[in-house]
Amino acid sequence: MGSSSVCCFSVIAILLVVLQPCLANKKTYIVHMKHHQRPPSFSTHHDWYDAQLKSLSTSTSSLLYSYDTAYPGFAASLDPHEVELLRQSDDVVGVYEDTVYTLHTTRTPEFLGLDNELGLWSGHTPQQLNSAAQDVVVGILDTGVWPESKSFSDVSMPDVPSRWKGECESGPDFNPKLHCNKKLIGARFFSKGYRMSSSAFTNQQRQPESPRDQDGHGTHTASTAAGAPVVNASLLGYASGIARGMAPRARVATYKVCWPTGCFGSDILAGMDRAILDGVDVLSLSLGGGSGPYYRDTIAIGAFSAMERGIFVSCSAGNSGPAKASLANTAPWIMTVGAGTIDRDFPAFAVLGNGKKITGVSLYSGNGMGKKLVGLVYSSDSSASLCLPGSLDPKTVRGKIVVCDRGTNARVEKGLVVKEAGGVGMILANTVESGEEMVADSHLLPALAVGRKVGDFIRQYVKTEKNPAAVLSFGGTVVNVKPSPVVAAFSSRGPNTVTPQIMKPDVIGPGVNILAAWSEAIGPTGLEKDTRRTKFNIMSGTSMSCPHISGLAALLKAAHPEWSPSAIKSALMTTAYVFDTTNSPLRDAEGGQLSTPWAHGSGHVDPHKALSPGLVYDITPRDYIKFLCSLDYELGHIQAIVKSPNVTCAKKFADPGQINYPSFSVLFGKSRVVRYTRSVTNVGASGSVYEVVIDAPLTVSVTVKPSKLVFKRVGERLRYTVTFVSKKGVSTMSKSAFGSISWNNAQTRVRSPVSYSWSQLFN
Repeated sequence: MGSSSVCCFSVIAILLVVLQPCLANKKTYIVHMKHHQRPPSFSTHHDWYDAQLKSLSTSTSSLLYSYDTAYPGFAASLDPHEVELLRQSDDVVGVYEDTVYTLHTTRTPEFLGLDNELGLWSGHTPQQLNSAAQDVVVGILDTGVWPESKSFSDVSMPDVPSRWKGECESGPDFNPKLHCNKKLIGARFFSKGYRMSSSAFTNQQRQPESPRDQDGHGTHTASTAAGAPVVNASLLGYASGIARGMAPRARVATYKVCWPTGCFGSDILAGMDRAILDGVDVLSLSLGGGSGPYYRDTIAIGAFSAMERGIFVSCSAGNSGPAKASLANTAPWIMTVGAGTIDRDFPAFAVLGNGKKITGVSLYSGNGMGKKLVGLVYSSDSSASLCLPGSLDPKTVRGKIVVCDRGTNARVEKGLVVKEAGGVGMILANTVESGEEMVADSHLLPALAVGRKVGDFIRQYVKTEKNPAAVLSFGGTVVNVKPSPVVAAFSSRGPNTVTPQIMKPDVIGPGVNILAAWSEAIGPTGLEKDTRRTKFNIMSGTSMSCPHISGLAALLKAAHPEWSPSAIKSALMTTAYVFDTTNSPLRDAEGGQLSTPWAHGSGHVDPHKALSPGLVYDITPRDYIKFLCSLDYELGHIQAIVKSPNVTCAKKFADPGQINYPSFSVLFGKSRVVRYTRSVTNVGASGSVYEVVIDAPLTVSVTVKPSKLVFKRVGERLRYTVTFVSKKGVSTMSKSAFGSISWNNAQTRVRSPVSYSWSQLFN
């Protein structure tokens, strides 16, 4: 590293002390403006922002983006002195350093019941639904798109909807005339935040700035949501069959906001801003960061603007499970999606020297190991046990199978570390954190993953056996695995720390071992040394479950174009199921115990039932404003989120939980009584009658009035009030419990999960 670089990095370290100009002294900031205070002398907000910046500095304007709809403000490259001057301005609500967000990294249509042989969908044939979906546009904010994939074929697609305002942008490796069509109708990229960030890291190879996907993640999520059917799809022979998205006839528009160093908030906001103006109907974001107040959450603010314009926003919950309170994207106007397994698996086997046969999972596709046993090693050293780069001694592992603990570094990287040290195979063994959840990977050497209990058995075997040995073999693809779904251990969990009165996640969807299209710029493991190329890949994460729900929302939008985003969300939530294929309550991969709504939300989505939910919990933008006003935020922060100077908070909820949400999160604090009123809208038949069914823990009494709802007409809205009482004299050993409230008739069940939390234990 040169001396000038050292100088600049030193300056970064003491930003608050040294304010002299230096390139490294400038960072990207998002500036939250009082949007409505633009002087009449400026014809546009862009001109106003530009003038503000030029008044701060003698240098050229450092404006990166001025946002039109998604956010009231702009992004700019600023030094500390300029930041301080802006913070002192009466026109500025706040100045925030750019946040880096991370990606939440064939069988599923059948698993969800989306094959074409199932007849009528709530009065729609599959053909009618697909035809209607051709008018729906799904916007994907991610790493871009590999346009040559057959998943984006426009065969038999009609002309692009005339209302569409989007376009495909050109780049050194992307030609709009060649690469876009009637299926892929938009492809844009937003790189200014990334470019400013990477300018400090000149030794890092820059990615070409274009809509093309060099990572694979964006192609995978876009094709999961709305990919066209592709026959004979597989990952190197695994999961062979027809791959198609949830809404295979919907249009796709991609917005590349993620780059090698992450997804920058300034670029994400620019992508959301453009997608709203382009006219998308659904926005899908398989990315996120930490949680914080909504006025500091750029995704939440952008999503609010989208929701106001009738756009459904679906976001991944995060992959920080099984830790509690690990959720991202918790705003109530966002659909927060966790992950579950599907009924397909990829078995692999290890036979130990003592004859014990062990079952795991793998997507290894190379030559097998034969039948001869080879040595098995496991290091008690913390780095070597994790198979971190440079941790393995070639003298110890050469020619042997290595047991590696899961965690810290990527699973596939562990295999590469073993291979480069001379190992011939790997057993990837879970620890307590991942429990019994096994994720299959396309390893670069013979390898399989095993759960914690089996992993502990193998570790003990290696430690106690004089000459431990094993041989690995691979079993291909099996389907109809039971039980399924199971909540993925990695799926982020509640409770919601930003607003505890709103239960999150909302639902779970398929997110483990999902086959979808892939970028041919990179191997299936994503490792630089993986020279294999494949048109499809199998991936796991809430990144994979999120676009499933985005695609289903597109189908619901096609079937019910008059429904609001909250109505679509309600339909998906209240019809979700909480029993697996063995008719047992959903289980959690972490330890195999019963799951709770803090892991699975309302349950696993059921597309057929969602198309005809009977009742919906609708929420208007005005309701969301009353919700925000109940959070004790400064009025300026609320006005900035909703981008209106007219918000006074004269009307607000006494408690954030009063919003008309399809689930309940009850907090017993100073009072042992909590009362909420909800309203439901009849979207079923006229004359429908529903009766309430209550499932409550022994520690709580629940009363619902009225206990029967009679709807005379379609579209009628009725109210009911629930009173929750923490019982006296009942020992509340746990600080949480769960139940449900359902409105049922012979045809339909409209179910809302309820979580209970005690901040103090009553006698």
